[in-house]
Amino acid sequence: MPRRYPKHPLPGVGALILRRNSILLVQRARDPLKGYWSLPGGLIEPGEKIADALTREVREETGLIVRPKKLFEIFERIILDVEGRAEYHYILHDYLCRVVGGELLAGDDAARVAWVPRAKLKDLQLTEGTLAVIERALRPVRI
Repeated sequence: MPRRYPKHPLPGVGALILRRNSILLVQRARDPLKGYWSLPGGLIEPGEKIADALTREVREETGLIVRPKKLFEIFERIILDVEGRAEYHYILHDYLCRVVGGELLAGDDAARVAWVPRAKLKDLQLTEGTLAVIERALRPVRI
């Protein structure tokens, strides 16, 4: 199925990988949203389990091996064209993940990869909705 003007929303994954008060982000090397920073992730391939897609995408983009810990939220990204039609439509399953191996290195469709301190997030050009998801993930747990 084509990514541009899909007949149905496309399922994808995103990884929230936290380290102290920082989060791992990738700068997109391709359209849509080339140059923007976002969570590592991508599309789920046919026949692929969500957790497998998550670990594959993170390894391809960052060189790190992760273990998904918990579904954090489901995020919908719709990018409209100038006529208001859905040019891109993704339903992203964002998981909290733990690094279990690998070496940090930008790869696949990532121009750069970096641990970004919370205080520096507002300095980056982030994809729409990404800052809000990160802020929710970094919020202290209240019991």
